[in-house]
Amino acid sequence: MSDPGSTIPAGASPERPSSPGGQPSSARLRDASGPYFGEFGGQFLPEALIPALQEVSEIYAKAAVDPEFTEEIERLAREYSGRPSLLSEVPRFSRLAGGARILLKREDLNHTGSHKINNVLGQALLTVRMGKKRVIAETGAGQHGVATATAAALLGLDCTIYMGEEDTRRQALNVARMRLLGAEVVPVTHGSRTLKDAINEAFRDWVTNVETSNYIFGTAAGPHPFPTLVRDFQAVIGEEARAQTLERIGRLPDAVVACVGGGSNAIGMFHAFLDDPDVRILGCEAAGDGMDTERHAATISKGTPGVLHGARSYLLQDADGQTIESHSISAGLDYPGVGPEHSWLASIGRAEYRGISDTEAMDAFALLSMTEGITPAIESSHALAGALALGRELGEGAVIVVCLSGRGDKDVHTASDWFGLLGEDGAETGEGAARGDLAALRALARTTLEDRATATTEETA
Repeated sequence: MSDPGSTIPAGASPERPSSPGGQPSSARLRDASGPYFGEFGGQFLPEALIPALQEVSEIYAKAAVDPEFTEEIERLAREYSGRPSLLSEVPRFSRLAGGARILLKREDLNHTGSHKINNVLGQALLTVRMGKKRVIAETGAGQHGVATATAAALLGLDCTIYMGEEDTRRQALNVARMRLLGAEVVPVTHGSRTLKDAINEAFRDWVTNVETSNYIFGTAAGPHPFPTLVRDFQAVIGEEARAQTLERIGRLPDAVVACVGGGSNAIGMFHAFLDDPDVRILGCEAAGDGMDTERHAATISKGTPGVLHGARSYLLQDADGQTIESHSISAGLDYPGVGPEHSWLASIGRAEYRGISDTEAMDAFALLSMTEGITPAIESSHALAGALALGRELGEGAVIVVCLSGRGDKDVHTASDWFGLLGEDGAETGEGAARGDLAALRALARTTLEDRATATTEETA
């Protein structure tokens, strides 16, 4: 079998565009669907996997119009995941954004702690409809792996999770959670030992065990039908956020913001707003050590079109078309590709994508924790940093809705290393022992209290 992560896999079987020129035939952006989004998408995989992808497509097409399937998804979302998720305004954090109002779509409050459960429950139910007894998944930050292991436990399915060895180190807590839920966790020890390599191994497993196993793909990337299917299961995020903002504010937001790795939480948030031209759409990619370095994962901002993991999209590649290793402090964003719908939205100018450095993300991680008592995932912290910058651009009274895609319990160890929080005796290691300046961030967080006190005094007077 050829490497499913290679740029031009041998024996590829690309599907044709959905309309002449590769453009979606619908006039509404929300109606765009695979196999192609503009020039992006397709099925570039070995022939052995094409029947499995066709089976997923056919099962999903039938389920999507089956009221019983819809009712079961809605029941699990309500009774198991805890939907609808809250829309929380964060006034102290917003004071750092130049007077803009920031509201968080609280996917961190879902069962398992992130948006990943939305997609996994849908795909797990499809697996049951196929009559298969085993699921496979890849994971970076561990949240998709935890969600998949959770759904497998709920539905009585065997579960194997592939995770890069580097990510098992960064996210040891989630590895333990997956195993506790009954999943087999397989560390991937070759390549960059991160998400890209975990996806490669999951594809290899699937092609070997396709008769008994279904691959629950974790993001809105990869070959058709995954980008469309994952988006549809995640679209509840934006649908709820749109209705909640109208109810709370009385109008649509000025902007919606989300972090982008493969792009599932982002496309879930963005999709409901695609045909609202006055709503800016901002995706925040991982700029790692900086956009001008070679250590980043800013795929759309710095990449070029190519084929990775079965689909044409933007990716980080060299002049010979070989994939370049990505870097991010966030395991969930440490990926050299991105979903084809994001690539298309960037190419037509409907969405904008910016790089957020490790430092900017970790500052936002600490600031939300200190000002609001909400500890975000490091992935989500990229979106928070982007929202602060965008708020300063938009100015007083602008409304920005951010997808808080997950909670930061899994990232406390990384944050402890970054900020020097724990020494051998359990005390802070002190200034100069870490990359993040926690004392300066505490001082900045305190200014939001002072601003609130001043405003309260003026109102009383």
